[in-house]
Amino acid sequence: MCGRYFQQRGPAYVARYFETVNPLPNTPPSWNRAPTQEALVVRRHPETGARHLDPLRWGLVPRWASDPSVGSKMINARSEGITEKPSFREAFRRRRCLVTADGFYEWRTEGRAKQAFAIALAGGEPMALAGLWEGWRAPDGSILRTCTIVTGEANEKLSALHHRMPMILPREAWPAWLGEEPAEPEALLALLKPWPAEGVLAWPVSSRVNKVAENDAGLLARDPFAIPPAGLDDPPPAFTE
Repeated sequence: MCGRYFQQRGPAYVARYFETVNPLPNTPPSWNRAPTQEALVVRRHPETGARHLDPLRWGLVPRWASDPSVGSKMINARSEGITEKPSFREAFRRRRCLVTADGFYEWRTEGRAKQAFAIALAGGEPMALAGLWEGWRAPDGSILRTCTIVTGEANEKLSALHHRMPMILPREAWPAWLGEEPAEPEALLALLKPWPAEGVLAWPVSSRVNKVAENDAGLLARDPFAIPPAGLDDPPPAFTE
């Protein structure tokens, strides 16, 4: 699953990297982004077709929902059910997006304790997490735009932490996923596969990340007291601006 992630690069860098064209949002960087907070999301504007970078609340609220609080339970969408589950099937057909991140966190259970790990791409570049978005109309007529992150089976490296991981899309898959190019549902589902194990780095970090209120660059420092299993003690990548 994906229940917490980090994005230390600001909107200007993200917009350049993903080639978006709209005015920059004011969403600040975060080293501990949590559900119900604003995510920086790349989507195809439904009217102009242009690629936009927008702040959407993390936790998808279906259009038919009576209460937006349901979004806190829909931070992830299992790739195996997005074509059929009522909460996600319409968004999969019409409102796919990229949730931008520099990496994410996962926890490994060790006896009664849980050890937090940070995961990033080996090259340090931003991640494009496959996502879905929706617009929910409140009783007062305002629109709440929300998103969810698509997850699938973890690769052989990260499966030591959790059996699922967010689906990371390579650059060549972005146009089809965003709807900029035509693609059949089967072709879109084929894009949802684990990122290669050799392409990710994982390292143990402090339990401070467990608290949403903790939010600073020090969260990405290696936990000096951790004794991680082999293959899960990589040096953090260089996150360039």
